[in-house]
Amino acid sequence: MEEIEVKFLNIDPDDLEIKLRGMGATKVGEFFYRWSTFDYPDWRLDKAASWLRLRDEGDKIMLTFKQRLGADAHDGTTNDTGMEEVEVAVSSFEGTVDLLHRLGFVEKHYAEKRRARYERDGVEYDIDTLPEVKPYLEIEAPSWEQIDKAIAALQLDPADKKIFSANQIYAQQGIIVADYTRLAFDGLQKRS
Repeated sequence: MEEIEVKFLNIDPDDLEIKLRGMGATKVGEFFYRWSTFDYPDWRLDKAASWLRLRDEGDKIMLTFKQRLGADAHDGTTNDTGMEEVEVAVSSFEGTVDLLHRLGFVEKHYAEKRRARYERDGVEYDIDTLPEVKPYLEIEAPSWEQIDKAIAALQLDPADKKIFSANQIYAQQGIIVADYTRLAFDGLQKRS
């Protein structure tokens, strides 16, 4: 299934929250996410611009296959054409890690994120903060038309929208995620 979302980088969270409330968006909550990304030992998923992610969202644990569509660059200089996503709920983070290891997957890295979520008319507005990265806005909607309406309602410049992964946001900061085993708020840990 295609994931329909865009990102706007380097936002001011306080100003954005005022805009979101002003347009009638409801704050759903603030969340702390932790996740691990997995691949085969030969990193064949990475070579195909895809990955397997296990994410603890606090109230649910999701196992997701993601693949960047139209991935021309990995450094965040160009947008992808979209994102493919297949997602299932699982009952245990640690149990699923064990299962994936037993199936032959290796953990590429562990990461964390803080998220403030707003919703309006079926559109999700996430103010995300990653370690070592300025906050950014992620807008996810059921259609590209709703994305365009959300951008207009927030008075954002459509030319500034990004269609790419968090790894590409890191790459724009000179941080190559593949070089790290841990991207957490208590510090980044380089791969040895």
